[in-house]
This record gives sequence, structure tokens and C-alpha cells, in this order.
Amino acid sequence: MELKSYQRAYLKSLAMNMDPIYQIGKESVTPALVKGIDDAITARELIKVSVLKNCEDDIRSIAETVAERTGSTLVQVIGRRFVLYRPAKKPKIELPVRK
Repeated sequence: MELKSYQRAYLKSLAMNMDPIYQIGKESVTPALVKGIDDAITARELIKVSVLKNCEDDIRSIAETVAERTGSTLVQVIGRRFVLYRPAKKPKIELPVRK
């Protein structure tokens, strides 16, 4: 899903006060981790994930890999955290639309 800049900004503002619900450690991206994140995105639409310091992989590449494997959109990578978004069949989050 391609997000417009104002939609991305809106999602960033929603994620600002969220706590990360998943942590990626030294094992990096595993199938079990991807499954858990996929389930969380299905339930919440927008999640924040934290990458621990003992993970030596590049954070952006981890975020892009997780986004690709879960079918979600990478909203933001900031520091050691990243935000993913995937709309549900009945969306809870209504993205702004410009006319």
C-alpha cells in the first residue's frame, strides 16, 4: 500500500505515544517473530517494534523485511524502532483524504 505524505504523518502522530509491542533480538527475523507481528497487525492495524542493541543487523533492512513478509507498509524507522501499518478488512483507523 502506498501512503501519501500526509497519511504517513497522520500514522506517525498516532504511533508517537505507542509502546513497542515486539522486540527483535540477536536472532533477528525468524518465522515465529513474523507470525507474531502479523497477528498483532491484524488485531491493531498499527504497531511499533523495537530492535534490541544485541541485534547486529541493519534496522532499516529488518523493518523492510518484516513489512514485506507481513504484507504491511513501513511507516517510519526512528532510532531502534519502526512502525508498521496494514489496514484491516473493517478499518479502525481512518486515514485522512485530501480533495
